[in-house]
Amino acid sequence: MKWACPFCGHIQTITHPKYSQKEFAFEIEGVPNGPFGLRGTAIGCSNPECSHMQIDVEVVEARRNTHGIYSVPYGCATITRLCITPESSARPQPSYIPLALVEDYNEACRIRDLSPKAAATLARRCIQGMIRDFAGVKGRTLYDEITALKMMVEKDEAPRGVSIESVEAIDHIRSIGNIGAHMEKDIDLIIPVEPEEAQVLIELIESLFEEWYIERYRRQQRFAAINNIASEKAALKLLPTSQSRE
Repeated sequence: MKWACPFCGHIQTITHPKYSQKEFAFEIEGVPNGPFGLRGTAIGCSNPECSHMQIDVEVVEARRNTHGIYSVPYGCATITRLCITPESSARPQPSYIPLALVEDYNEACRIRDLSPKAAATLARRCIQGMIRDFAGVKGRTLYDEITALKMMVEKDEAPRGVSIESVEAIDHIRSIGNIGAHMEKDIDLIIPVEPEEAQVLIELIESLFEEWYIERYRRQQRFAAINNIASEKAALKLLPTSQSRE
């Protein structure tokens, strides 16, 4: 089974020494929310530069076997699931992305299921922060800023890396239920949303981190490497012929 480590992102095949799962059932009679049990799963990362462990706990339905003993056999339905470590599905982000943006993103991921309303609010603020930081666009509302950014792209005046696809993806959040209905209001307004709606915003943030900040950094690194090579070659040309051959 393929698995991507939530700490380092390394995709790997889960092997037995790095995988462990345990179950046990609570033998409690006459309760409305039973019978149930717990299933704990631990997966260790095989990347030697990471070696972190993901731990999940599930509350699952339990069943009484033929001997009258409660157990958690394969196929029992999951009632709820909690990721113990890491605390959320947030992907590790590089240090060159502004800390305030990463903090809003991490917190939105952490509380997505517990409070989708608050998660969506943080995600909207993170998106607005990216538009202001990366594109230098500031408006009265997020709606105004998205509109201004879209015009910049159409006029070919947007910063390099801001594609029409990324702007259209931002613009599409106008169609997401209450999120879109409140686009022209205060960015910190807490509005009722569903967990999947908050997840759409979180995935949009991840895409913009990749397409804007990370790709810009990679481009800068590539150009810096080319410039270094050119500088070294130019310096060699200035040396006397005998020294340049040494």
